[in-house]
Amino acid sequence: MANVTVYGNASCAYCGAARMLLTQKGVSFEDVPVHTDTEKRAEMEQRSGRTSVPQIFIGDHHVGGFDELCALDKSGELEKLLAAN
Repeated sequence: MANVTVYGNASCAYCGAARMLLTQKGVSFEDVPVHTDTEKRAEMEQRSGRTSVPQIFIGDHHVGGFDELCALDKSGELEKLLAAN
């Protein structure tokens, strides 16, 4: 299965929802807190080109935030992306 990374923070409801969706699907992921680590925040911004959280990556593929992750799941494309990476 693909290496999944979730950049987020503890107080963000969308970050929590993304973590929950991935956990319910049995997907292991690296949870990278950016609210207390300026280097990790800069890494997230450089990789994604965005400043909002969450920012989700499957392998090197930038999924986007929770809305994009949810849309991929509903369309069935999330499973394909996880299998391909």
